[in-house]
Amino acid sequence: MANNTADHPPGNSVAEGNHDGDFGMAVTDLRDLMELRSAEAVTKIQDTYGDVQGICRRLKTSPIEGLSGNPVDLEKRHTSFGKNFIPPKKAKSFLSLVWEALQDVTLIILEIAAIISLGLSFYHPPGGDSEACGQVAGGVEDEGESQAGWIEGAAILFSVIIVVLVTAFNDWSKEKQFRGLQSRIEQEQKFTVIRKGQVIQIPVAELVVGDIAQIKYGDLLPADGILIQGNDLKIDESSLTGESDQVRKSLAKDPMLLSGTHVMEGSGRMVVSAVGLNSQTGIIFTLLGASEHDEEKKVKKTKTQDGIALEIQPLKSEEAAESEEKEEKEEVKPVKKVNVTKKEKSVLQGKLTKLAVQIGKAGLIMSALTVIILILFFVIDTFAIQGRSWVAECTPIYIQYFVKFFIIGVTVLVVAVPEGLPLAVTISLAYSVKKMMKDNNLVRHLDACETMGNATAICSDKTGTLTMNRMTVVQAYIGDTHYRTVPEPDAIKPETLETLVNSISINSAYTTKILPPEKEGGLPRHVGNKTECALLGLVLELKGDYQPIREEIPEEKLYKVYTFNSSRKSMSTVLKNADGGFRMYSKGASEIVLRKCSRILDTQGQPRIFKPKDRDEMVRKVIEPMACDGLRTICVAFRDFPAEGGEPNWEIENDILNELTCIAVVGIEDPVRHEVPEAIAKCQRAGITVRMVTGDNINTARAIATKCGILLPGEDFLCMEGKEFNQQIRNDQGEVEQERLDKVWPKLRVLARSSPTDKHTLVKGIIDSTVLQPRQVVAVTGDGTNDGPALKKADVGFAMGIAGTDVAKEASDIILTDDNFTSIVKAVMWGRNVYDSISKFLQFQLTVNVVAVIVAFTGACITQDSPLKAVQMLWVNLIMDTLASLALATEPPTESLLLRKPYGRNKPLISRTMMKNILGHAVYQLVIIFTLLFAGETIFDIDSGRNTPLHSPPTEHYTIVFNVFVMMQLFNEINARKIHGERNVFEGIYRNPIFCSVVLGTFVLQIVIVQFGGKPFSCTALTIDQWLWCVFIGVGELLWGQLISAIPTHHLKFLKEAGHGTTKEEMHEEELTEGADEIDHAEMELRRGQILWFRGLNRIQTQIKVVNAFRSSLRLESPESRSSIHSFMPHPEFVPLSEEEARNPPIEETGDEIESLPSASSGATGGGELPSALPRSHEPSI
Repeated sequence: MANNTADHPPGNSVAEGNHDGDFGMAVTDLRDLMELRSAEAVTKIQDTYGDVQGICRRLKTSPIEGLSGNPVDLEKRHTSFGKNFIPPKKAKSFLSLVWEALQDVTLIILEIAAIISLGLSFYHPPGGDSEACGQVAGGVEDEGESQAGWIEGAAILFSVIIVVLVTAFNDWSKEKQFRGLQSRIEQEQKFTVIRKGQVIQIPVAELVVGDIAQIKYGDLLPADGILIQGNDLKIDESSLTGESDQVRKSLAKDPMLLSGTHVMEGSGRMVVSAVGLNSQTGIIFTLLGASEHDEEKKVKKTKTQDGIALEIQPLKSEEAAESEEKEEKEEVKPVKKVNVTKKEKSVLQGKLTKLAVQIGKAGLIMSALTVIILILFFVIDTFAIQGRSWVAECTPIYIQYFVKFFIIGVTVLVVAVPEGLPLAVTISLAYSVKKMMKDNNLVRHLDACETMGNATAICSDKTGTLTMNRMTVVQAYIGDTHYRTVPEPDAIKPETLETLVNSISINSAYTTKILPPEKEGGLPRHVGNKTECALLGLVLELKGDYQPIREEIPEEKLYKVYTFNSSRKSMSTVLKNADGGFRMYSKGASEIVLRKCSRILDTQGQPRIFKPKDRDEMVRKVIEPMACDGLRTICVAFRDFPAEGGEPNWEIENDILNELTCIAVVGIEDPVRHEVPEAIAKCQRAGITVRMVTGDNINTARAIATKCGILLPGEDFLCMEGKEFNQQIRNDQGEVEQERLDKVWPKLRVLARSSPTDKHTLVKGIIDSTVLQPRQVVAVTGDGTNDGPALKKADVGFAMGIAGTDVAKEASDIILTDDNFTSIVKAVMWGRNVYDSISKFLQFQLTVNVVAVIVAFTGACITQDSPLKAVQMLWVNLIMDTLASLALATEPPTESLLLRKPYGRNKPLISRTMMKNILGHAVYQLVIIFTLLFAGETIFDIDSGRNTPLHSPPTEHYTIVFNVFVMMQLFNEINARKIHGERNVFEGIYRNPIFCSVVLGTFVLQIVIVQFGGKPFSCTALTIDQWLWCVFIGVGELLWGQLISAIPTHHLKFLKEAGHGTTKEEMHEEELTEGADEIDHAEMELRRGQILWFRGLNRIQTQIKVVNAFRSSLRLESPESRSSIHSFMPHPEFVPLSEEEARNPPIEETGDEIESLPSASSGATGGGELPSALPRSHEPSI
């Protein structure tokens, strides 16, 4: 623990006045003070400043009134103590993104081929045109034409530049988009402070030193502070210290509050003592940022005394991609120690990885075959059949031929590898995320969006999600009378009324209040805890007023507060009476508080004995009927401690919270949101089971579940309480057994009176269960701090944007900005849409791949020259990659997506229907192309383009082949809009303007290329007749598509599906063989030359995780508690990736450091976890 207490005597503030803004403390004093903990800090404060009030005086602030909020004063504080802002990491420049895009292996191969081709075209050997070289050199019409040999090389280079710029621009705009998203999240983060005596909320960035901040359960502290007053305050400091135990804070023992820590219980006020870079979090960032320059070469690890590794992952959206080729060879051994469990990989990623590897293999084999056949054909023809000998002066001409064959081979490979896939995934996800913002879903982790489409179960909270969270008291039991509506004040004894009003006003958070409506005729605004608002509403209805009571007894006068938490399920406040005695007011869940009551106020307002049998009768006659009406029941009680009894021991809660006197029991209604029943019915139609997990009692829960449609009459479902649930699933030792849980959860629909632990157990049990195949994908909603573990464990965690605590938001994947269940249904729709968009894109792309590869391959083998030239292939690649991914990935979702069951984890990406479409269209296109290739000259009555010599001008024949090919792709793109065998491919096409503009734009560009492309595109202008024929053949695609969809898929048994998820057996194998997980298989593929595809694949992973990459360059991993990484700072750029931790493979602890390859992070899906521990100096080389 740092103990460098530079003791500045209090008097030196004047000397430093000129540059310290005339405050009695300098930044350094505060910094030294904040480095102390517990007793040391208390001693230091007492010795130097007297008490916390002394610090407030020096900082010119009032502990009660707060700062004045005067702009001049705030500015002065900014200059003296800094702003509450940690500057984000610099975004990448466009040029660095261009450089990264250039690292693509395919592009490098093309560049080299183009440069060789260019070099050879300018090299004219003496006597090169002599007869000795055979007919190879013949057929060159004139000098001008032979000079044009450079055009092909130049055109390839030009198209490479286009591809690079498109890729770089995509990455750049994506980075910009996510930084925008981040800043939006940041602006929404507010904190409660007191200024001019008013409690207001200000953005976190506007906090200044000297502000008096109110802190409460669930807050994430945005700055360092010193406690002024606290009630039962417990803080989780694991994000800074790694200690998982909660730390109790009090003025006497430990008043130091640190930024980035979580308030787990209680409430209080603190004076802000350090902000931004001077806060504890900021200091750590400064330490980490000190070695920015080294980051480019290696990942810096800083060990703190607790053995936590703070790791910086530089913000490289593509680091995995570039630095991979060399390093993977060096780093293979350490990688083996990272055991990647399969749940962690997002469903879509797993399927894409497999599919990509298969396609990559096929493409590689085809391209190698093409080159070998071309070279053999040429060699045999020239040297065997024509019987020529290799003459030295002919060498350059032969080499030029070999280069041409090599270029053809590379273009086959370029077309075979679906490089557009990462792009399609990114565009689809980024587009969805942007649109989901409008549907009240703020997506924090990109892959959550796609996982949501596979969701099979949703565990939802009740309050605020299914209900309106606008609580009102509708029934009451006061003075032995059960009132069905709120009684008139005259009906209640004045003494009882006064006790009730005092109890409610004092025993509730002072931040909770009811404000007048914003609009005329609107409902009053509820601020703070909604249940407390309902009780304050009751006070107002009983013609009482809580404000004067609170003013008379301010928070400082509260002697002791037991704040509400999930284990107590009650809240109590103790006041000291004038005579030295104490009075305690309590409120809480009726069945819990009534058990502690030994008396009850009767009709006369006098306490009478309340026996267990009276309690049972009350439960039966009052509480159960209220609960059956769907009301939440709250009991309000009090207890007096006489002065003669002396001061009780407040720490022994069970003794204190006993012998209570019941004042009243109230029934609070929280009406069901009117749109919820329909949303739940949609979920059930879509094959998603909705379960309600609530802290309410079972009768209320059952009533609400029936209203929502979670429980349907006449069906066999379970509703149980947390206690019963635990009895059924735990064995005698109290451990959860999966087999027992498997008997319960499939039928369970309502879990009432549940604790956060029950929620976590249920979610974990459903995810780990093997009863139903395929494995369940679970979404969970949560708002409380203690929902964190369940939100992390779930496949998708939804936090409430309004009611949610910072901790819950941080553990979640998606934030519901309107706290509404219907937004979850929208998320399901978008998730399924992402999945479908990628399938559409695959269907289109694979058709093009199959046709282009076969055409290039057979054409090359038969005519020694690919009918589609390298530049044309690149144009086709651009259409089908970049433009098609833009067009097909931006289809808006429709309600029909909710009419089918979830795909599940093992459903292949390419279904039988899609395979039928791919092969069916490929057959049509191949027949047409080969007909044109071998009989086109007779059909159109033009010269044949086959067997033309090197550098000869482009022919009409091959131009028609190219044009028809592109037209067929264009019309097939419309077919690709439907993947489930629908007939009407034009349905809803006008709803997607991007699609229409891409198709039209491609068509216009194609006209320009054919008519004016000339030599670089190997095209010659066509007549209007020829154009009409080309378009007509293209339109044939649509008619052919109708024919294909008429063939029933179930008759085509021979069709295989592709792109399955990982199956059980594979998982077991992979877990058994250390390190031989999917990534390592992939690395072996790389050895065989699939570096190419894997660059693209890694790009998918880095792009899918890009949001997290921007969120943070920081990660903590504590050996003792892997769970409590939490956060370093409310600034979202710096939210460390702990949110992912539940979704992340735990790294096996081994003695030596674990180096993890970026390619290994492809399994770590949740968010850029495994920090790139790779030297950056190696760039991929050929």
